[in-house]
Amino acid sequence: MEAKSVLVLGPSGGIGGEMLRQLVAQGWRVRALKRGLGTASRLADGVEWVEGDALIAHDVRRASEGCAVIVHAVNPPGYRGWGQQVLPMIENTIAAAAAQGATVVLPGTVYNYGPDAFPVLHEDSLQRPLTRKGKIRVEMEQRLREASEQGMVRVIVVRAGDFFGPGARNNWLSQGMIRPGEVPAEVKLPGAPGVGHQYAYLPDVAATMIALLDKRDELPVFASYHMAGYWDHDGTGFGQAIQRVVAAHGAKLPKLKAFPWWLIRLAAPFNETLREMMEMRYLWLRAVRMENQKLRQVLGTEPHTPLETALTRTLGSLGCLPSGA
Repeated sequence: MEAKSVLVLGPSGGIGGEMLRQLVAQGWRVRALKRGLGTASRLADGVEWVEGDALIAHDVRRASEGCAVIVHAVNPPGYRGWGQQVLPMIENTIAAAAAQGATVVLPGTVYNYGPDAFPVLHEDSLQRPLTRKGKIRVEMEQRLREASEQGMVRVIVVRAGDFFGPGARNNWLSQGMIRPGEVPAEVKLPGAPGVGHQYAYLPDVAATMIALLDKRDELPVFASYHMAGYWDHDGTGFGQAIQRVVAAHGAKLPKLKAFPWWLIRLAAPFNETLREMMEMRYLWLRAVRMENQKLRQVLGTEPHTPLETALTRTLGSLGCLPSGA
């Protein structure tokens, strides 16, 4: 087995796609599991794509053969089907990793925590979530921890703020704050006035995960780290940075407006994705911040792209900057 061999589950998502790009660039042998491939396997852009479904144990186990690492970046799309899909998928990953003696890498979430852990979250903060989705995430990590303590797998969890990045569309920036494909005339801010919020740039998150993978033999069997990312101290700073980037590229300064939670509340009874968004609103009503002291002790520093550079790349990839910018 090659030490730098990896299977990525969820390669079409934001973090999965970014992991693919960076792993290939750093010389890893990369395999990706994807439904609807149309062929058993194919090689493209340095990635071996294989047909399969993360919900089917045999598919995951077959795809993981010879891999030293499994990146578990797969989630049900649009928040749908969490109760039926999330835990079976992590069980399939654990079984496959145990068979290969592989390390599992998991992008963690803030959903694991309830307000009793706010405002600053540490790796050992109590996880007492209020939401159904949060409880599933806690159970997911608990199963990974138990597997690692039993000597079945090694685990790395990296927890960060709200994701954004080039091409990524399943996040608050591209689904709620702006509209992909057009230069924004307004930026909708989901947070309560004056409440801070934390964001994370996907390329920085992927770089952090890969840097930890390079040191995985030195880490605990269950290693969990928090990223600092970007801290918006009053809930307007991220929107103001978007304003500056858009204006710097020759467009009219977009207005900052409050996100229409009232509209989501009205439509939520008829749409599962909107119901899940409402359930997560508590994370926008209170300041929730993570510090990265433990991560810095291992890596020395956290990969960090300047915010306006990160937003320029992201907005450009989403078609939200003037043509030719």
